[in-house]
Amino acid sequence: MRLTTAGRGVGFDVPVVGEVVTSPTVQPVSRRGTKVYVGSLERCVSDLAGYKAIISTDGANKADELFQTINVPVIHSVRHVEHFRERDVVVINPTDGFIRTVYRPDSFHNTLFMTERCNSNCLMCSQPPRDADDTEHFYTINRQIINFISPSTSYLTITGGEPTILGARLLGLLSELKCHVPGTHIHLLTNGRIFAWRQFARMLAAVSHPRLSLGIPLYSDFAQDHDYIVQARGAFDQTVLGLQQLARWRISTEIRIVLHKLSIPRLANLAEYIVRNLPFSSHVALMGLEPTGYTPRNREQLWIDPTEYQDQLERAVETLVFGGLSVSVYNTPLCLLRPNLWQYAKRSISDWKNIFLPECQKCGVLEQCGGLFQSGERMHSGHIRALLNFPQNSGAPDAHSLQLSGLPASTPV
Repeated sequence: MRLTTAGRGVGFDVPVVGEVVTSPTVQPVSRRGTKVYVGSLERCVSDLAGYKAIISTDGANKADELFQTINVPVIHSVRHVEHFRERDVVVINPTDGFIRTVYRPDSFHNTLFMTERCNSNCLMCSQPPRDADDTEHFYTINRQIINFISPSTSYLTITGGEPTILGARLLGLLSELKCHVPGTHIHLLTNGRIFAWRQFARMLAAVSHPRLSLGIPLYSDFAQDHDYIVQARGAFDQTVLGLQQLARWRISTEIRIVLHKLSIPRLANLAEYIVRNLPFSSHVALMGLEPTGYTPRNREQLWIDPTEYQDQLERAVETLVFGGLSVSVYNTPLCLLRPNLWQYAKRSISDWKNIFLPECQKCGVLEQCGGLFQSGERMHSGHIRALLNFPQNSGAPDAHSLQLSGLPASTPV
C-alpha cells in the first residue's frame, strides 16, 4: 500500500495540509479552502480556483501557467496519484515536493508523528532518531491534521521519535484531540522516562483525556540489560518510576516488550517482575522484531528465529495471564507460534506495511494471521509455512476477535 509520492512544487514555501478531493466541480469555490484537488490540470480555470493546493501528473508548463492565473499552489509531475482517495489528508513539503498521506478516514492505522528526536537510541529502533529540532514543524502540522480527523475514528496512535520531547505542546495537542474527537482512543507511544518527574505525570493527568493509554517499552527486569538495549544510562529506573507515577494518576499503561536475542533470556523473569511490581498495567504486548531501521545493522546482536524462543514466550505468557494481566502477541505469523499461544495473537501490523509471502497464499488460516512487516521480506524466519487449518486445541479465536479483543491493536511504527 502506497502512502507517499513526490512531484515538483510551484507557488508555496511552507507545508500544505489539506483534504483530498478528486471531483473538483462538486465543491463550491467557497468550500475549497481546505481541500487539495488531485487530478488533471486540463480543466476550466473556474474548476480549479480556490483550492488549497493542486496535485497532478501533468507537467511544469501547464502548472506554471495555471499558478499565474489563479495563484493556487501546484505540485506537478507527480509520480503516483492512484492511491489518493476522497477525504484522505495529505501533507505537501515545498522543498522537495514530497507528499505524504497522514490520515485515512476508513483506516484503523492512523498516526500523528510528533518528532524524529529521541532521548533513547534503541538498538532495534525502527525510526532512528535525528539530532535536529523539528518539534515546532510537526506541532504546527499536527494541529492542522487534527481538524480533519473524523469523530467516527475509533483509534489513533501518537508516535515519534519520543513524543514527550514536545513537553507542554504535546499536552496541548492531547487537549485538542479531547475536544475534537473525544470518542477516539488515543494510544501514545513513549519510552515513559519523562514521567519519572511527578510534575509531568500530574500535568498529563490534568488533561483528563477519557480514552488515553500509553504504550511504554520495558525490555528486562535487570536494569543494565534494559539500559543497554535502549542505549541510555538510567533509563530502566526512569521508566519504572514513570510507570508508577502514571499509575498514581490512574493513567492506563501498556507495557511493550520487543522479542529479540537480548530480551529473550530474561523474558520469563521480566514477566514475573511485571506481575509483582507493575500489576496495574492494563495490557502487556509481546512484539516480534521489525527488521528495519537499526535492526539490520545490529542483526548479530538481535536476530533470533521466533521458533527458537517458544519455551520462553510460553512461560512469559503463562506467568502474565496467571497474574491477571491482559496479554497479546504482536507481529508474529501464526505458523511460528505454538498453537496454545494463538489465542493471544493479534493482527497488529499497520496495513500499509503488512505483507504475506507467496507461500502464505496457500495457507488455510491466512485471514486470521498477522503476516509480516514489509521489511521482513528480506529478513524473516525460515520456518514460515502454509497451514491447512487451525491445529486442534489451539484456542484460536476468529478473525474478528483476533483483531479487536483487549486493547485496540497497537501500531508498531
